[in-house]
Amino acid sequence: MSKAPPEAVVFDLGKVLVDFDYSIAARKIAAVARKSPGAVQHLIDHTPLLYQYETGQLTRTGFFDAVVTETGFAGTLEEFSSFFADIFSPIEPMVELHGRLRRHRIPIYIFSNTNDLAVGHIRHNFPFFSQFDGYVLSYEEGTMKPEAKIYEAVERVTGRQGTQIVYLDDRPENVAAGRVRGWEVIEHRDPAISIRRLQELGLPG
Repeated sequence: MSKAPPEAVVFDLGKVLVDFDYSIAARKIAAVARKSPGAVQHLIDHTPLLYQYETGQLTRTGFFDAVVTETGFAGTLEEFSSFFADIFSPIEPMVELHGRLRRHRIPIYIFSNTNDLAVGHIRHNFPFFSQFDGYVLSYEEGTMKPEAKIYEAVERVTGRQGTQIVYLDDRPENVAAGRVRGWEVIEHRDPAISIRRLQELGLPG
């Protein structure tokens, strides 16, 4: 007997459905700060600030204030918000996959390490983002992939577990944490390969 296909598809957001590039934000912030673009990007990529923001330890204002302290950014919170969030572009084959799954009434979910500025920008600029059955977002959950607690939140939100879930993520450590829970997992590298893997699991691709 063939195995039943997964009942829910869980997507990571960044590098799966949308691409992003923090160097774009770093250049814009540095243009009105006393730090170089490289130093601003290092602050984003290699200090605890973004982790604290994306796990809800810092509010948007708290994150902004910390960046101002570290870089001398001279703009307003509104300007900073625009610079920091406008770094995304859709990965069209994956957005089209989302649409096909939705037309087939397959339950679909977002599961992302992210922050409220990014989510607000994506929701406003990419209509597909509002067309999911549920969302598990690190800044709302107070924890981040690959911690087990946030995977438990996915099972709670989807109402499913084990092989009832198929999960796509570009980061090996995040995929591994899903595999430990018995989920079907796809380490996303290329849209065509991920789509083919979903089809092999018995889902529309």
